[in-house]
Amino acid sequence: MGFGLGVSPEQRATEAQIDEEMLALVTQLTNEVNWHMRERGLTRADLAARMGVSPGRVSQILGGGENLTLRTLAALSTALDARFDLELSSSKAEDTYKEEAAPASNHHSFPRAKHHESARNGGAPRHR
Repeated sequence: MGFGLGVSPEQRATEAQIDEEMLALVTQLTNEVNWHMRERGLTRADLAARMGVSPGRVSQILGGGENLTLRTLAALSTALDARFDLELSSSKAEDTYKEEAAPASNHHSFPRAKHHESARNGGAPRHR
């Protein structure tokens, strides 16, 4: 992101936070895809064939240097016969936003197949 003249420190801090979150999302995505590929014994060439793209395109996707579309994510999940688990939760330790009809949990997840979380996260448990 360009930091031109007239950009406030708050805007710069927000852009830096966005870049940090983007890196975390890309890392999580590539870790998940690579884990599923290993579990299924798939190479990048195999994944490319299942997605109908070139192996070079799969390398671009897994390289993490681009903003992926939802369509690309859907193609990945279809090719891996898997589903992405999407979760949005508070980044603060204590949620300050309260709503009368708010659910008991501060996040929502979509179901997916259960497997060993630590195998995907390099031994680190997922925090929910």
